[in-house]
Amino acid sequence: LAYNLIMISFSLDFWFKNRDVVETQEHYKSRWRSIWIMYLTMFLSSVGFSIVIMSVWPYLQEIDPTADASFLGWIIASYSIGQMLASPLFGLWSNYRPRREPLVISTAISVAANCLYAYVHVPHSHNKYYMLTARALVGFGAGNVAVVRSYIAGATSLTERTSAMANTSACQAVGFILGPVFQTCFTLIGEEGITWKLIHLQLNMYTAPVLFGALLGVINIILIFVIFREHRVDDMGRQCKSVNFEGEESGGLDQDAEGNIDHVAVVALNFLFFVILFVFAVFETIATPLTMDMYSWTRKEAVFYNGIILSVVGIESVIVFMVVKMLAKK
Repeated sequence: LAYNLIMISFSLDFWFKNRDVVETQEHYKSRWRSIWIMYLTMFLSSVGFSIVIMSVWPYLQEIDPTADASFLGWIIASYSIGQMLASPLFGLWSNYRPRREPLVISTAISVAANCLYAYVHVPHSHNKYYMLTARALVGFGAGNVAVVRSYIAGATSLTERTSAMANTSACQAVGFILGPVFQTCFTLIGEEGITWKLIHLQLNMYTAPVLFGALLGVINIILIFVIFREHRVDDMGRQCKSVNFEGEESGGLDQDAEGNIDHVAVVALNFLFFVILFVFAVFETIATPLTMDMYSWTRKEAVFYNGIILSVVGIESVIVFMVVKMLAKK
């Protein structure tokens, strides 16, 4: 009886939410499971960026004394350059092929790049260039955020979309929070850490975070294979065909849908997003070396305290996203 009452309650709740939408419960559940996988992918992509952001400078100083603060700027920029190049490529790929393909490939690139980052101390020279390559590849893998956002936009109805996009941004912000938190926790391992000479792996406060990120990436790939399914709905929430479905012939994009795009609004929003990330570059580049110089913090202290600072900034961002989500309903 309890089970039947629960199922009836769920059915009524589903009907009231979707009484104007032609959609089965099975499709609704599958669609939202896939959206939640996209939330997770966005979160992990954000973690991959922020989990080492406070430790890049002290790690760079340790593995290659010839590197200066200017080269730190290039290492940080390499992530963004890689993501900038990859985003349109993965976006174009997802327009004509199942989105699972670019999602899995991009995540696999990030996993491999994180493993490379953990081994940049092994070569006897030019270590800073190996770190530069590793961070560029991590950024290239993070180009899947374009696929994530486009999927969520296409898999939600008009009434669901603003809330879903706010949740996506919140997951990104939570990733920014937990990345430095993970980094702060890993400082307990110390700079020496543990070394496995057989595989030349040094597990310390600099390498443990990226290896943890690689593990999360592997889990993400498994979930994409097991749970993620292609879905597309119109503004009313009715299921419609998509060029991304496996087995369907690849056709062009819906010309009517393309004709409704407000290109001025798109350019304006892209510019605003650019400004936000432009300001955030302060934390990416000069925060750690600046605090080490001004407050005489050691490498370990700089990683620890800047991780806490960035976590507080992330919490503030989550609060703002939640407020935006509520205001958008009005």
